[in-house]
Amino acid sequence: MAWIIEGGKTLRGTELLADDLFVADGAIAENPARDARRFDASGLLVMPGLVDIHGDAHERQFQPRPGIGFPAALALRDSAAQLISCGITTAYLGVTLSWEPGLRSLDAWRGMKAALRDMKSGSATDLRVHLRFEADNFDALDDALADIASGDVHLLGFNDHTPSIVKKLGNLDDVAKYAGRAGMKADAFMALAQQVYARRDEVPAARSRLAEAAANADIPMLSHDDDSIERRALFRAHGARICEFPITEEVAADARAAGEAVVMGAPNVVRGGSHLGWASAAPLAERGLVNVLASDYFWPAMMEAAFIMAGRGVLDLPRAWALVSANPAEACGLQDRGRLEAGLRGDVVVVDEARRAPVAVFAEGRLAWLAPQATIRVG
Repeated sequence: MAWIIEGGKTLRGTELLADDLFVADGAIAENPARDARRFDASGLLVMPGLVDIHGDAHERQFQPRPGIGFPAALALRDSAAQLISCGITTAYLGVTLSWEPGLRSLDAWRGMKAALRDMKSGSATDLRVHLRFEADNFDALDDALADIASGDVHLLGFNDHTPSIVKKLGNLDDVAKYAGRAGMKADAFMALAQQVYARRDEVPAARSRLAEAAANADIPMLSHDDDSIERRALFRAHGARICEFPITEEVAADARAAGEAVVMGAPNVVRGGSHLGWASAAPLAERGLVNVLASDYFWPAMMEAAFIMAGRGVLDLPRAWALVSANPAEACGLQDRGRLEAGLRGDVVVVDEARRAPVAVFAEGRLAWLAPQATIRVG
């Protein structure tokens, strides 16, 4: 189906213009198709669909309470419905593959893969996998390598949370949180964590194998929670050209100086700072040290963050929107989306600026979602 999205302010490059947008055959078109339907966007913004490089909010559908899980297909269906309603037309689901049982286990990973294969044609959002591989998860290494080679992984993240977990084993509240997520008794979880950590010397070799597999599959790689320039350099040497959630400004500056993408969480912007007390995203984005904002753990934060960034007065809305559309697409090597240009995917979100909320979402040229309260004429 072809569309003429008319009457709105359309983001063209770095400008918002009073310009109609044409969509045909799943892509942005240069001219209107003869049989196009008309969508009245008067008084609204017409923007590129959001590209989420890292979101793990789906975990709440898979396990809404500690140790209480639901079938992957059901959880994923609900996640996909939420994603498109937030204007997210491309989502890299941050799937953690850990040595922990339960939510982040190898069995859960396999269930997620199967559900994703079945879901592909039923999801308006282009669902992709950001594999967050825990460094000490040696028992799942062969699975991960095979899945990278088969195309089931679209972005590889190097996670390394085991040292911080081991440090917290003396805190019963932290242990209870981890054990609950894994569906284990506290003492059993503590013993498992220490057992896993005892094989720490095997991490470098496993990391090298993963990096080689990702390079061979031509998928992008990122490092996670870098706390020093030396740590960033380690992953850069492995081919990771995306720096995700740097803990310090110094690390972010080093990555940007090397021409790398730096990702921080949109919730950080919405809440006015990191909930962990780390670097604040908004001022770093204004200085060019952060160029991508991801949903992290809350999908609605992406669009809200773009408006908040624009409202701070340093970036205008087109440049703020690039943080959640064009820039993440470029960082992931997706040259066919993130901008409203002829020939690119017809991923479009029509936005009520006053409410900072989507009114309609087009995914690959199809009207995929319409706000229940919308009074817009379609026809």
